[in-house]
Amino acid sequence: MEKLFKKVEKSIKRWYLLLIAGIVLVVLGIWTFATPLTAYVALSLVFAIGFLFSGIAEVGFALSNKHQNWGWSLALGVLSIVVSILLLLNPSTTMVTLSYYVGFTLLFRSISGIVSAYEMKQYGILDWGTLMLNAVLGLILAFILLWNPIFAGFSVVVWTALAFLVIGAYTIYYSFKLRKLNKMTKE
Repeated sequence: MEKLFKKVEKSIKRWYLLLIAGIVLVVLGIWTFATPLTAYVALSLVFAIGFLFSGIAEVGFALSNKHQNWGWSLALGVLSIVVSILLLLNPSTTMVTLSYYVGFTLLFRSISGIVSAYEMKQYGILDWGTLMLNAVLGLILAFILLWNPIFAGFSVVVWTALAFLVIGAYTIYYSFKLRKLNKMTKE
């Protein structure tokens, strides 16, 4: 078991970067619920900025913790940065394609969450099921956004807010599990 913790130790040192990314996603979700009428107009700019900060934090986490599956974190961070640049460059087109941007980004984040939850199970974290549940819920919400963009466009504010809250909550919860592992490796 000690050998496993030594292997994991490098990958969990900067757990707080994922905490920051999760907080950004939760704040985006709460803001979207709080201002539904103005949210749709402002979604492209706010989400672009949110994706940019979240992507930068995730790339920083991946590059500072080159562990076994660090490529997933790096890919998701780069994807978030690319999506944010696309959103910033095409704000008028973004209004039409917003549900696709958000849906695909959340789809990839949810898949990564499922992989991470499975890794937590292998590390012996007892409540890995909560991580898995949140990731699967995020996956379902992402599919709803992608499945019916007209419906999603009509209710993009609600679905996007729910999706960001779920994935943000997952990321925050996961970061605390990494923090717990980090403390265990120091003991």
